[in-house]
Amino acid sequence: MVSQEPLKQTPLHALHLELGARMVPFAGYDMPVQYPMGVLKEHLHTRQKAGLFDVSHMGQVWLKPISGNLADAALALERLVPVDIAGLKPGRQRYAFFTNENGGILDDLMVANRGDHLLVIVNAACKHADLAHMKAHLADLCNVEDFFAEKALLALQGPKAEAVLATLCEAVTEMKFMDVRACDVLGVTCVISRSGYSGEDGFEISVPAEKADELARALLAHEDCEAIGLGARDSLRLEAGLCLYGNDIDETTTPVEAALVWGMQKARRPGGAREGGFPGAKRIFAQLSEGVSRKRVGLKPEGRAPVRPPVRLFADEVGQTEIGHVTSGGFGPSSESPVAMGYVATEYAETGTKIFAEVRGKYLPVTIADMPFVTPTYKR
Repeated sequence: MVSQEPLKQTPLHALHLELGARMVPFAGYDMPVQYPMGVLKEHLHTRQKAGLFDVSHMGQVWLKPISGNLADAALALERLVPVDIAGLKPGRQRYAFFTNENGGILDDLMVANRGDHLLVIVNAACKHADLAHMKAHLADLCNVEDFFAEKALLALQGPKAEAVLATLCEAVTEMKFMDVRACDVLGVTCVISRSGYSGEDGFEISVPAEKADELARALLAHEDCEAIGLGARDSLRLEAGLCLYGNDIDETTTPVEAALVWGMQKARRPGGAREGGFPGAKRIFAQLSEGVSRKRVGLKPEGRAPVRPPVRLFADEVGQTEIGHVTSGGFGPSSESPVAMGYVATEYAETGTKIFAEVRGKYLPVTIADMPFVTPTYKR
């Protein structure tokens, strides 16, 4: 089904066209997939210097406690996520995911403690459903306010990201990975987190929509900064072993199957101070103790040919025993080899296990590999 709805535009749409971007539909938006530099060079530029991404299609939501006590908002949000929100300190951010009653993942998100409210960043394709989900379940303790139209979001990623952003806000040099703070940039207050989805050091900048174009141009004026499209964003996050919602995780995958147990802090696990109380807790806890039948793993194909979804995976080179499928895959420009991830039966999930991918009628050897495929450069 092709949607008949007209594509939405981010506040940077005119700038993308001016820069010669090739635009494609993505999550209901007209988005830049690449610029004249091309995906390969954009990817490598981000790894070597600094890349600027328009991620304004994502959703920004504020959870404000009705009582004025942020602990109420934190405990309310814990009804929906298996994550320690109450223990999140002011000025810090944490990865989280909404679960359903069967333990599946409704969306993955970022949550920041802003002192008097929680800032929640959700994926573009899920943002309206996520907003309704939060309003339905949190309204007794929180005012749920969306800023889908009022705020833009820019991601500045790469080893030169700090130097680029420091020309506009020197205070970012003091920030560590997952720190969040307000900063005056070009005369307006922006909320800046030291985070991103590339495996590189970098920042995400929430800026009033009317100021986004000016901010983007100021960042791109720096000699080390280039505009980067969705194509390179995808190859960067794949090399970093990071999930794409709808591909690698969805309502049919649990955090245990998806190898995201690290995102469930001790306080929310069995025996923790606030164990359970979130949708699907019974199934997720059972999987923690009993194991799962499949797991998300890294995949390294032999040779130069990439394997892409929905390629099927087999235990044998004649395709008799199917054991899983690829969820993300492509060529890794930084690792200089094909990289992929997918789900396999647990007995084949050990690093170093050789399996086979069915590609155009042939069965190509693939090795189960540790992720990430590149070394992250987060500033700890």
